[in-house]
Amino acid sequence: MLYHLLFPLADDFFAFNLFQYLTFRTGGALMTALLIAFVIGPRTISWLKRKQREGQPIRDDGPDHFGKRGTPTMGGLLILISVVVSTLLWAQWTNTYLWIVLMVTVGFGLVGAMDDYLKLTKRNSRGLPGRMKLLTQVGISCAAVIWFMMSSPEPLSSGLAFPFVKDYLFILGWVFLPFAIFVIVGASNAVNLTDGLDGLAIVPVMIAAACFGLIAYLAGNVIFANYLQINHVVGAGELAVFCGAMIGGGLGFLWFNAPPAMVFMGDTGSLSIGGALGSIAVVTKHEFVLAIIGGLFVLETVSVVVQVASFKMTGKRVFRMAPLHHHYEKKGWAEPTVVIRFWIIAVVLALIGLSTLKLR
Repeated sequence: MLYHLLFPLADDFFAFNLFQYLTFRTGGALMTALLIAFVIGPRTISWLKRKQREGQPIRDDGPDHFGKRGTPTMGGLLILISVVVSTLLWAQWTNTYLWIVLMVTVGFGLVGAMDDYLKLTKRNSRGLPGRMKLLTQVGISCAAVIWFMMSSPEPLSSGLAFPFVKDYLFILGWVFLPFAIFVIVGASNAVNLTDGLDGLAIVPVMIAAACFGLIAYLAGNVIFANYLQINHVVGAGELAVFCGAMIGGGLGFLWFNAPPAMVFMGDTGSLSIGGALGSIAVVTKHEFVLAIIGGLFVLETVSVVVQVASFKMTGKRVFRMAPLHHHYEKKGWAEPTVVIRFWIIAVVLALIGLSTLKLR
């Protein structure tokens, strides 16, 4: 909005010329989202406490987290509100890719909010039936991917890029639709599975958002894209503003989620920001790079899949408890130890993922 209001006045006020630069607007989006989260955070948490009273249900079969009883959930509202408002303030509204990512973010956030609401009203950790949640996510993702395919030129609309390979696209045709849906839904649920300890999910999400903000900026710039031999996606650079807002909103949420957490993210936050990362990866043609940068989320998801498959087939468990972070808690690691070590893993994987931009 600010771009459309102020940049046309650049001839009269030279300072408004700054609004044409993505880097300036990305920084502005980050700081604005952080400020919004700081301002609305205390009141939002107080409101959630009044409405929830008993807070998020704690699993009885998990590690000893009974000291967290009474902590409200749905703190993802802080992230959603700050990210959406900040993005709308600083981004160009004429960018189709921006609206696609916003649609996924808000849509998945509503699904997560319904899930959190049911968990609170029914006082259990199940919430929305799994099949209904998955079908809703698939429906939102399907609409977003079709919109992307119709808005993008060939071969970008249905092409698949590979890390460590020059700007080559493997054309999938309409097979790209289910693949992209899998990426978005998978990323959303992977972040959701990782969100089990104070601060565990939000920092790797911010790391991934920073990486994809850079990737979006480079892919949207024809000079940098040609130099790095990655696929040039016209308009993708605007998603850097959204990524900046995600970082700012994440930092603001972490202020209240740092141990001991005043509020939990809940599915409201984890599903929405995970879906946002997945949709950005699809738009920028870096779906496989997301699996590297977000490798921590992949490990957490694989641990659950392996645990369930092993128990069903052999009656035995591979891990003491899944997802993976609970396994290490069961082994005696303190919660801060698990969280910080997982952050370190996220940083290493992000650096490996970014290296694919040049190693081609």
